[in-house]
Amino acid sequence: MVSASVLAQRPVFKLVLKNHLFYPAEMIIPANKKIKLIIDNQDDSVEEFDSFSLNREKVLFPQQQAIIYIGPLPPGHYTFFGEYHPNSARGVITVSDAVLTKSTKKANNVN
Repeated sequence: MVSASVLAQRPVFKLVLKNHLFYPAEMIIPANKKIKLIIDNQDDSVEEFDSFSLNREKVLFPQQQAIIYIGPLPPGHYTFFGEYHPNSARGVITVSDAVLTKSTKKANNVN
């Protein structure tokens, strides 16, 4: 069982899917730390978040949010895409040892 204090320390990152594009298309997350990724599908159609390198897939229902837990991961680049719009709905998560600054937190929609 995970304590409430551990959950409170888990960084939360946000992605928005709009017009079959992910925003931000590139984000940086901390290495060796489990994170919570909230994906807000603002489109009127279903999409599927897919990532072979993250070993994750999740159906994103229209006008709803989905949660995916990622990590802990070693530093590197991890690509993702929308299965139904793979040419437009694309992105990359960079896992870094660098500490997140205020500017990177704002760019990554971090709480």
